[in-house]
Amino acid sequence: MWAFINKLRSPKWFYAISAKLQPWFWAAAVLLLLLGSVWGLVFAPADYQQGNSFRIIYVHVPAAFLAQSIFVSMAISGLVFMVWKIKVADMAATVMAPLGAAMTFVALFSGAVWGVPTWGTWWMWDARLTSMLILLFLYLGVIALRGAFSSRDSGSRAASVLAMVGVINIPIIKYSVDWWYTLHQPASFTITGRSAMPMEMWAPLLIMVLGFYCFFIALTLMRTRSEILRRETNKRWVQELVEEVR
Repeated sequence: MWAFINKLRSPKWFYAISAKLQPWFWAAAVLLLLLGSVWGLVFAPADYQQGNSFRIIYVHVPAAFLAQSIFVSMAISGLVFMVWKIKVADMAATVMAPLGAAMTFVALFSGAVWGVPTWGTWWMWDARLTSMLILLFLYLGVIALRGAFSSRDSGSRAASVLAMVGVINIPIIKYSVDWWYTLHQPASFTITGRSAMPMEMWAPLLIMVLGFYCFFIALTLMRTRSEILRRETNKRWVQELVEEVR
């Protein structure tokens, strides 16, 4: 564990190892998303109550899962940056925020579209909907804080603190259906318990979730590599790399 943390102190090492990992995650993401979308949108049976409108679950649920996971990842990266002063952790947190905000918006929008045939309305101040909207504002706050300071380190510390404090919203999102009356039903699919969904419906959903996570990892690796080059542009190894490309 400590050896890995010490290696993370080197942007050069992360740049090199991410180059090897990135193609595998891109390939996995493409294959999983293609398989999951075709299976879920074409071959999965229609829901006995919602009909074909339920198929938006194959976008809505993975986006919602990923939106929450990215914020937790940002909070952990912020903690690593604040405690061990590891620059790569802050670079990763920087590139994660826009994707997290995008996934939160996708989850909210797809949920609103799904709500029309299911609830008869685009929006209700439902506990889970409201907490997801707060998550979107937290993402926008983190992004805004990074650009609100003349010093990059000051912006990074402020964004890290907000991410670490704002992570309390994640369990609120998860348990909102248990703590308050909400239009959202409890989870139909769990890894540890028996699923209320037939295998023909939850299997493509699981594949889509895995595909979304592979996409997140691949994109984070790619954008972190770009961030490393941008921040380390004056370092000798970056200049040598640029010369090799030329």
